[in-house]
Amino acid sequence: MSLLERLRGGLIVSVQAWPGSAIDDPRVLAAMAAAAEANGAVGVRMQGVENLRAGRARVRVPIVGLIKREYAGFEPYITPTLREVAEVVESGAEIVAFDATERARPEGTSVEALVAAIHAAGCLAMADCATAGDALCAQAAGADIVGTTLCGYTATTQGASLPALAMVRECAELETFVICEGGVHRPEQLAEAIAAGADAVVVGTAITNTDWLVREFSARTAKERHR
Repeated sequence: MSLLERLRGGLIVSVQAWPGSAIDDPRVLAAMAAAAEANGAVGVRMQGVENLRAGRARVRVPIVGLIKREYAGFEPYITPTLREVAEVVESGAEIVAFDATERARPEGTSVEALVAAIHAAGCLAMADCATAGDALCAQAAGADIVGTTLCGYTATTQGASLPALAMVRECAELETFVICEGGVHRPEQLAEAIAAGADAVVVGTAITNTDWLVREFSARTAKERHR
């Protein structure tokens, strides 16, 4: 069975932590990844070399890997250059996610160059997009997967309704592998994404972001105390 067929119709759990969080520890995140696999996830999405290596040692499901690194004067920070591609590949991830928006990248790196480097390393390329236009360009550049990851997180898409089901529907017409990512907080939203044409769905915050979850509940208790 191909890698994409292993992911098709399934849940990919994004196992990441806010910088400075108590759970921002490779051992903790790897354990979360293992728990995701044990309970039905078909893949995990992780970032950072040490986290990826720790996750690779704990799980057998495919890993979507990325490196978040900011470069002065540039907006893209998800695997923005060939340097980050190499780091993800060396960590053992089978799929490399990268920013595929139309925004300028450091070192003049293009989507085509990123995809070519990923394929040369024997990995699949996942294009994190903000619009269906991004997805179309990424597909033309040879990306194996397009995702709605950055919809709502760029200047032109700020305020977009999430999950980005309208974008999923547009991307589904491209006849490529589509992942819905962003704003999926309930199981019924995952079902809606699949119905809209997503081949797989990424859920992160609602499952693994302990900081966000606790803040949501604690804010509600504070509100109830002052009623």
